[in-house]
Amino acid sequence: MVINAYEDFIVHLARLVRPKLFVKLGLFHCALFNRVVPYAEKSIGVDVQPEAAGYMKKSQDTRFVKGTTQDFAKELEVNPLQINMLFIDADPSKLAVKQAFQEFFPFIAPRGLILIHDSQLENAEMLKPVGRDTQPYELMSIPVSQGLTICRKRQEQLSW
Repeated sequence: MVINAYEDFIVHLARLVRPKLFVKLGLFHCALFNRVVPYAEKSIGVDVQPEAAGYMKKSQDTRFVKGTTQDFAKELEVNPLQINMLFIDADPSKLAVKQAFQEFFPFIAPRGLILIHDSQLENAEMLKPVGRDTQPYELMSIPVSQGLTICRKRQEQLSW
């Protein structure tokens, strides 16, 4: 099994942050999801393929949602959750990533993180804020394995 450097980075980040709720959009064989679960209080994995559930390590703290990211976003509108770490890794198209970002942003906890895979630096431009530097989030892209963008939801700039 090949482990990607970005996966190790995300697991290490989860180990440091210890999210109360980790959500991964797009599971495939749940390799990364299962590695993050020990560091999160609760974890939810979303995938359109029902087979993905068979790869998930089941516990009282994990949940599989069969459906699209849009279906899950609609579920959150009815039953909102505060997500501390969201990993967008389902449909890598610009439109789908932008839509997922916009749909899930309201459910991200203050100072929560959104991670986006397949976000080559030029693709991160689609999420670039417009206007004054008072946006509700900060972005940083790391040029590894087709790109990994990290977004932190903020209410104010951190004071150094």
